[in-house]
Amino acid sequence: MTETHTDSLGPVLEGADSAVRIQDDLFHAINGTWLATQEIPSDLSSYGSFMKLHVEAEQQVHEIIEELVALAPAEGEAQQIASFFRSWMDTETANARGASPLDSDLALVATASDKAELAAAVGQLLASGVGTFFSFGVDSDLNDPNRNIAFLSQSGIGLPDEAYYREPQHAEVLAAYKAFVPKMLSLVFGLSADDAAAEAATIIDVEAAIAAHHMNVVDTRDLDKVNNPMQWSAFTGSAPGFDWDGAVAAAGLTEEKLADVLVLNPDALSGSARLWAELPLEKLKSYTRWRIAVAYSKYLTEEIDQAFFDFYGRTLTGAEEQKERWKRGVQLVNGALGEAIGKLYVQRHFPPEYKAKMEQLVADLLQAYRESITQLDWMGEETKKKALEKVDSFDPKIGYPEKWQDYSAMKIGDDLVENVRQATRFEFNRDIAKLGAPVDRSEWLMSPQTVNAYYKPTWNEIVFPAAILQFPFFDPNRDDALNYGGIGAVIGHEIGHGFDDQGSKYSADGSLNNWWTDEDRTEFEKRTKALVEQYDAYIPGEFEPDSPHHVQGALTLGENIGDLGGLTIGLKAYGIALRREGKTLADAPVIDGYTGVQRVFLSYARIWQEKRRPEIMQTLLATDPHSPAEFRCNGVVKNVDAFAEAFDVKPGDELYLPPEERVRIW
Repeated sequence: MTETHTDSLGPVLEGADSAVRIQDDLFHAINGTWLATQEIPSDLSSYGSFMKLHVEAEQQVHEIIEELVALAPAEGEAQQIASFFRSWMDTETANARGASPLDSDLALVATASDKAELAAAVGQLLASGVGTFFSFGVDSDLNDPNRNIAFLSQSGIGLPDEAYYREPQHAEVLAAYKAFVPKMLSLVFGLSADDAAAEAATIIDVEAAIAAHHMNVVDTRDLDKVNNPMQWSAFTGSAPGFDWDGAVAAAGLTEEKLADVLVLNPDALSGSARLWAELPLEKLKSYTRWRIAVAYSKYLTEEIDQAFFDFYGRTLTGAEEQKERWKRGVQLVNGALGEAIGKLYVQRHFPPEYKAKMEQLVADLLQAYRESITQLDWMGEETKKKALEKVDSFDPKIGYPEKWQDYSAMKIGDDLVENVRQATRFEFNRDIAKLGAPVDRSEWLMSPQTVNAYYKPTWNEIVFPAAILQFPFFDPNRDDALNYGGIGAVIGHEIGHGFDDQGSKYSADGSLNNWWTDEDRTEFEKRTKALVEQYDAYIPGEFEPDSPHHVQGALTLGENIGDLGGLTIGLKAYGIALRREGKTLADAPVIDGYTGVQRVFLSYARIWQEKRRPEIMQTLLATDPHSPAEFRCNGVVKNVDAFAEAFDVKPGDELYLPPEERVRIW
């Protein structure tokens, strides 16, 4: 006999709308009342499960920082945190200094007598956080994950993506940008209206020309197109017109460190180098000055900072007002000294028992993938063997790093802009130091107080920072079904990235290596193509049904595969947890009238509770590889057989998809 519990699902259903049938719209059935009544805070562009936890973590970090500020420490990480935050909060000094903190950077541009000297200035600026038409970073080599390599990629435009300079649906944003640039030039450099308008026209023309060479956002996800290892001399020979050697030398990079590089967007960099050769020196100087202004505007006067927000905050995201200054200070210090704060955050807010519970969840998810792969009817034995090897080599990291970052080389004082430079140079120098050194796999890409998770394919690792391990994702004391539908689906999603359209091209050791048979790869791509077509048809409810703003199925494919696999495998892992107790899914308790399987889906819908402003929705549809929340819920469950069975979804129901049209991967 099935056991029935009387304890309530409580918070999972508190935002539900009983007028909406689950079979028609799971997302609104579970979140509809919340969506109808919840106001997005005026300083945010979206609000929901992730952002609520982010706001809570922000407050917790603020308390830690303020305690350190009150102590006025003289040395160590406590001094760095307190001094950086104090310098940010000192608006009186920022207003009094105006744009003068930029003088040293602007002098590099002003004194350049030719393009070679300007290229050297670009290199110096790169090291302190001012990007022009290319960006630089260091990471594991895609082809040999046991060594570090320098990455070069396209950069240098002020709008979110190259499409904004050419596509009609972004015309309003482009027009707003054309009004924003001259306003900023007047505020930062004191130009007259006429001079600012002329300078702005030059800058936007240069940016549009750079954008014309950029790889589009979908192609940037194509590993076959971005994996371009080259000898440094071969790269510079392929991109003539810009003094690459002079620029990187000025940035502090030696020829030995740059013996070879991985160039993500060769055509964009060679095109921009040609543009550099073609344009007059003065136009290049105008563009470089602008890049300096953009990099530092948030750290200058309140008037300049507000003008920057009016475009990058209000226009692009829809936020109605700036965040309170302390919140932005927390964000700034978190970005620079995240693990220093993380140590203190974990001590206060991450109980040790959470880690043990998470380790069991991860183990169940990995076992669920093993069982699923073994049972696949579309994958051959040769590929299955390699896939299982990859599952067995996953490295889960939970809560916080075992080895903390050493920030002792970062010099932080009372000067805000100089502190920002120091923090950027610290990270730049840390990157340079990795070249030629062993890969340090203990490194984390997120701090413990970050509400997120990630998969790193070259290390085949999944990472879950402490701050995401809370309701609605996780609670060690609640019903297992809710955890497996919540954080379990997130764990499954991150593992699933190891087998999505990109991750599936990496082998168990983290190298780009085709471990699939041709037949299996063809079948995989057939299934993923169907998923692309499904998502291409989705238009968020914030827009009219005939809106040009729709989900890009190709851009979001990897995340959609992760979502579909995450939920499917999360449900299977719930079955494994029950099996450990000698039970089956059918034996799971009924709570508030819902079976265990049904509760997995309810919890899954609850984690995607989110509202977004139309402005940020438009920006993200153009640039973000994640689908909007409603489709991360409804777009996934309509492909899951167990959902149709659990809720008796039939033809005529909005979430009914004929079995032959459902995409089944894992």
